[in-house]
Amino acid sequence: MGTTEIQPHLIYRGQKVLDALIKLNELKADSILFVIDENNVLLGSLTDGDLRRGFIKGFTFDTPLEDYILPNPLKIFLDELHLADTEDLRRKFLLIIPVVDRNNRIVRIINLRTSYSMIPADVFIMAGGKGERLMPLTKDTPKPMLHVGDKPMLEHTMNHLKKYGIKNVYLCVNYLKHVIQDYFQDGSDRKMSIKYVVEDKPLGTLGALKLAGEIEHDYILLMNSDILTNIDLNGFFKTFINSGADMAVATTSYHVDVPYGVLEVDDNNRVNSLKEKPRYTYYSNAGIYLIKKELLALVPENQFYNVTDLMDKLIEYNKKLVSYPILGYWLDIGKHEDYRKAQEDIKFFSL
Repeated sequence: MGTTEIQPHLIYRGQKVLDALIKLNELKADSILFVIDENNVLLGSLTDGDLRRGFIKGFTFDTPLEDYILPNPLKIFLDELHLADTEDLRRKFLLIIPVVDRNNRIVRIINLRTSYSMIPADVFIMAGGKGERLMPLTKDTPKPMLHVGDKPMLEHTMNHLKKYGIKNVYLCVNYLKHVIQDYFQDGSDRKMSIKYVVEDKPLGTLGALKLAGEIEHDYILLMNSDILTNIDLNGFFKTFINSGADMAVATTSYHVDVPYGVLEVDDNNRVNSLKEKPRYTYYSNAGIYLIKKELLALVPENQFYNVTDLMDKLIEYNKKLVSYPILGYWLDIGKHEDYRKAQEDIKFFSL
């Protein structure tokens, strides 16, 4: 997390009361400060109300700032971020919350006024394909950068991730990678951290992750770059955590309507039931996954390895793999007709 988002909410012990008033005024609706020492250790919080109560007690502008603060404010430990109940925090109007490490140093500040939640995951987006089925549109433009409405489809995805408090994004790039890199750069203008994983050769949907080096969080959200969706990522993550699964895959329903009566028969051709024009529902892989970071140990180095290979491995090892049905919008943009549909759909709702 860069200092641009944290710094406005921080004030050092030893600073003046007037300094605090100026900073609180600049924060407007998000007016709360966190008082720290020179090592970024959290000492307390400070609001307009704390200052007013201090003045009523007889404090002055020369009173040490530490006398005004509320000690031991609500905080969340970074390694317990996945346990935070954001809905309960909102109900209690606790919207600006410091995240600290085990040394009580502030490493992040969560703003639940602008984010739905705070999913503690690093995101990998597979954006290296050539998009051959969309030629000639992808001749000079990588598929994730094709515009849907007024912005590239990849930017729709980035905006959706930001709503859920996600900050660390890795873009796995290859084909026309400079177009993506020049557009998103390091993500600082979006208050995100964007890094690039460059494949010199195709490594599949998981092989490229081994090139990323150190990954901050214990969970990885892996996505294809050619999908448009408003998936509830908070619900997806909660389902993953509460199920105790090693991996979760988002799915989209696919219906097959049979226009005839269907007989169900046993091995002796005895009819057990008759269903008139039934509808069968199947669940298809939606290209969005949550994975425990530790599972990367199963992925071979510098070899082509798809996420479906890992799914097969988990099933073989009797590990827990769960599905999460997407109840909202989802579209895989692989063909020209899909791209035309996306242009129409985007007119009616925002992702």
